[in-house]
Amino acid sequence: MKNAYGFGKTVAMSYEQALEKVTAELQKEGFGVLTEIDVKATMKKKLDHDIPPYKILGACNPPFARRALEAEPTIGLLLPCNVVVRQDDGGAVHVEFMDPDAMQKLSSSPDLAKVAAEVRERLVRVMNAL
Repeated sequence: MKNAYGFGKTVAMSYEQALEKVTAELQKEGFGVLTEIDVKATMKKKLDHDIPPYKILGACNPPFARRALEAEPTIGLLLPCNVVVRQDDGGAVHVEFMDPDAMQKLSSSPDLAKVAAEVRERLVRVMNAL
């Protein structure tokens, strides 16, 4: 999967295994998961609507976040880096990453572009390890 704001892949593992694996691989690259939004549970609770499993993980690497905020203080609007782990109606599991290139395209800061490139490189390594 690749589009203007993200990239990802379909993985040959269960939804639970994908959540566990992506969290572990993010940690290897210096990212912690600050937030976890259970979209499936929220849709059920708020709308009584059933969807397949779907979680949004808010991943943060503090040194990169610091550099990004120093380069452009308002970039916090686009932080942390979101990672989606979801299962589709057919049972396939997908792991998708917010593309830091999309973030840097919204800014003219060369320092932010450097941070975005480094973060993207790490997220691609996480994806490739899945």
